[in-house]
Amino acid sequence: MNQNRKILITCALPYANGYIHLGHLVEYLQADFWARFQEMRGNQCVYICADDTHGTPIMVKARELGITPEALIAKSYDEHTKDFADFQVKFSLYGSTNSVENKNLCEYFYHKMVEGGHTRKQLIQQLYCNHDKMFLPDRFVKGTCPKCGAKEQYGDSCDVCGSTYSPSDMKEVHCSLCGTTPVLKDSESIFFKLNDFKKYLEEWIPKHCSPEISKKMLEWFNEDLLDLDISRDEPYFGFAIPGTDNKKFFYVWVDAPMGYMSTTEQWAKKNNMSLKDVWDDPSREVYHFIGKDIARFHTIFWPAFLKSAGFRSPDQVFVHGHLMVNGEKMSKSKGTFIAARTYLNHLNPEYLRYYYSTKLNSSVDDIDLNLEEFVNRVNSELVGKITNLGSRGGQMLKKKMDGVMSTPDTEGANLIAHAQKKADTIAAHYEARDFAKALNEIRSLADDANKYFDEKAPWKTLDANPVETKQVITTTLNVFRLLAIYLKPVLPYYTEKVEKLLGEINYKWSDINTVLTNRPIADYEHLATRVEADKVKAMVEESRKINEEIQAAKKATSTAPKAAPAAAKTEDRNGDRPAEIEFADFEKVDLRIGQVIEAEEIKEADKLLRLKVDIGDGQVRQIIAGIKSAYKPEQLLGRKILVCVNLKPRKMKFGMSEGMVLAAGSGGSDLFVLAADDGAQVGQRVK
Repeated sequence: MNQNRKILITCALPYANGYIHLGHLVEYLQADFWARFQEMRGNQCVYICADDTHGTPIMVKARELGITPEALIAKSYDEHTKDFADFQVKFSLYGSTNSVENKNLCEYFYHKMVEGGHTRKQLIQQLYCNHDKMFLPDRFVKGTCPKCGAKEQYGDSCDVCGSTYSPSDMKEVHCSLCGTTPVLKDSESIFFKLNDFKKYLEEWIPKHCSPEISKKMLEWFNEDLLDLDISRDEPYFGFAIPGTDNKKFFYVWVDAPMGYMSTTEQWAKKNNMSLKDVWDDPSREVYHFIGKDIARFHTIFWPAFLKSAGFRSPDQVFVHGHLMVNGEKMSKSKGTFIAARTYLNHLNPEYLRYYYSTKLNSSVDDIDLNLEEFVNRVNSELVGKITNLGSRGGQMLKKKMDGVMSTPDTEGANLIAHAQKKADTIAAHYEARDFAKALNEIRSLADDANKYFDEKAPWKTLDANPVETKQVITTTLNVFRLLAIYLKPVLPYYTEKVEKLLGEINYKWSDINTVLTNRPIADYEHLATRVEADKVKAMVEESRKINEEIQAAKKATSTAPKAAPAAAKTEDRNGDRPAEIEFADFEKVDLRIGQVIEAEEIKEADKLLRLKVDIGDGQVRQIIAGIKSAYKPEQLLGRKILVCVNLKPRKMKFGMSEGMVLAAGSGGSDLFVLAADDGAQVGQRVK
């Protein structure tokens, strides 16, 4: 492994309109482990992040609170940075997309897009309020949800049923400011011609993404790439597009990724460098850590933006999965959608850092925070195995003896040497972001040391043979020290206490080569205490109550619909078809064009396939379909199919099914999935 590398790593920018939760922390802790490991190896690792501060939701939330958008994002910045600091996430710089540097970059990129001929303008129809004389962004539109009938919902999503839709699909649409009915009016939008970079991206993606992500992303390349609308009409909290008289603003997905570069520029200025000195330094490695839900933006749009402006692209985009809690999606009603601050109100942040490290690897698989396992693993491994070595050895040496280490015995020297020889293996796992494998090695070494300590039973030989007893304790503390060094990327504050105990400072990876002998130790300070299950329950209960209060506040501003009486089941004269329905009834069914991006058979089931279907706007649904007898998984990959997306999700034995694939036939092998004709686009509604 080359030493003295220069590395720049970024994480996805958290939105300034919400709190940091445990799902977010999967990414920031993963990157923090890796950055701290690189620093221990002697590499220069710059770890940057920033708040994503622009867009209509910020503007609307500020209006509701009676404050300016700037005040809102300042409040979020304070909360986010405190949450990260308390979870021991060490950024080199944490910035904001609402900065001068970011504004200048957006304008520079746009200039390069225009100069290269990569933009075009087109008239599109948008809702316009004649009373307020302005186009209405989604959050300035209210109406009745087209899915569940809830009144006073915003123009992009329903707080009651969670559905997303276009404002034009709503009923009783009105301006949220004045209450008047808007009209459709032409507005000129600015588009980025993404297809200009299709060939470049086809070559770039496999070189800079994992095979798994590359395969998924390249499924978009079976046809021309659609242009991206990079403009939004006023009012909009963001940066105005040059040459539009402050009437057009950059779409948030334009200026958000710029935040990686603008924050890097701010760090560079503090270190007497320029952005190009850092970002375009050919000897510096650049890595993005992101979640799989935004992989498309970071592996297709962002590299194309960078190419258009003449900047280098990241060396790799590291994509991780989502967080599940107790095997299910995080749930606000169950209290498992847990804010970082709610966790911190009850539990030590190092416990979550440790637990995540035992789960995280370099794949895009989801990880599961099983709360019962969380308690057991922290108590049995971190406290019962690892900390136990330092506690028993340190307290015995200080309280029962003179507090000075001696030298290891022969068996102990071999045990220490064995632990030292694991350094390269553990380092390789850290480098590959396979933290779970690194922790397996560390736990194995702890098991060896505990076995040695228990077999030697120094508490029995203390009076009869103090010399050999001290050798056993010296061995145990040396192995414990090595474990602390190996754990430092995951548990930095914990390791600081170990350094204090043994009279050392700022462990580097190379300190593994040292063995401590004839050395006094400090008084033992408690390193970790057991997790109490009652505290975990209290955390979940607090989270549930907080989310109930939030939902109650939202419902107080809207009118929930009354349930419609169930229609009597009738059939036509032929007895084999349902009775006629009104067009309004048909409109309740949301049929969309979906594209199958993953398909696998459920081996335990005779009829079922598990599909992942892209339904547009970055949404991917898992659908469990009873078509196994008619189709093999590979026959469905990449196909555009018809999907009902507003069918109530159904929890099945093999997972949650979030929609229905449309098919014709009598069943079994006599089934034919309904496909879309050429020209139909993913996400389009079937009418």
